[in-house]
Amino acid sequence: MKLARRKFFHLAAGAAASTTMTPSGLALAQSTPATRAKGPLVWRDMDQKELDDAYTQSVYAPNLETILKRCARNGELVRERIGAPKRFAYGPTAIEGVDVFPAKMANAPVHVCIHGGAWRALFARDYHFAAEMFVDAGANLVVPDFNHVIETGGDLMVMADQVRRAVAWTYKNAHSFGGDPNRFYISGHSSGGHWVGVLLTTDWHKDFGLPPTFIKGGVAGSGMFDLKPVRLSARSNYVKFTDETEQALSSQRHIERLVAPVRLVYGTLETPEFQRQSRDFAAAVRAAGKPVMMSVMEGYNHFEVMEQLGNPYSLFGRAILNQMNLRPS
Repeated sequence: MKLARRKFFHLAAGAAASTTMTPSGLALAQSTPATRAKGPLVWRDMDQKELDDAYTQSVYAPNLETILKRCARNGELVRERIGAPKRFAYGPTAIEGVDVFPAKMANAPVHVCIHGGAWRALFARDYHFAAEMFVDAGANLVVPDFNHVIETGGDLMVMADQVRRAVAWTYKNAHSFGGDPNRFYISGHSSGGHWVGVLLTTDWHKDFGLPPTFIKGGVAGSGMFDLKPVRLSARSNYVKFTDETEQALSSQRHIERLVAPVRLVYGTLETPEFQRQSRDFAAAVRAAGKPVMMSVMEGYNHFEVMEQLGNPYSLFGRAILNQMNLRPS
């Protein structure tokens, strides 16, 4: 089942955003009309509407469709410049494949980027716009496809299994496309940032028989690390959260498994919850005495952060390249 970008984000809207205009003509979203009476608190200082809005990106990012169209077009241009990716299967179903943009030299680092889309939209091809940065810097870029949560009947655990298997396959088969499995890194944005947290706290030896430290570092952009508030939000309308799912896929509750350095990125125009999620995760990792760095992108909303994934001079692109000890070409 494929959801068009426009249809998906209209479904995700939940409520229409009002806007004001700055002197420069820039439209800014206002998440809550001043005249609305606040309802009973559901999460921290938020009532149900405020919490729903905090996990509905269209309320805080009115330019989302423009950015997604721009990323799609830039992806087309990238494929024209450096060629289409190689496609490899990591599982038996049609969706279980990875797009690989190989580096220009052999035995280059491997970077797996997990796409976002609120768990229910976008595909690997929607992140091709970022490929040129990786290839030019000397890395292999791998972008996995996996089912949307709508297709799994609302079950995030099915998606977790696919994402983990995609990463495991890529590590085991890195040499087949010229990659160095000893220099293996991951990143993701939004729900992809959520999966980065899950991947970094997976027991790889127990579940896959892999070295527990094969992932050398991860960058999570605009991610979610504790699913409790997400479960309380409107996302529960299409995700069948259970106590088991909430516990298993909340990486902030499994920091004892974290063995790789993590870098976090978010924008100051993100929803309050997406900002808080990164801050709280960083604080928890730091309190555990483990390495974490955080970059705050001033004046960027959720999708503007995503678009900067492929910019080597943005805080997002720099976090990724610096972690791999690579420089822009």
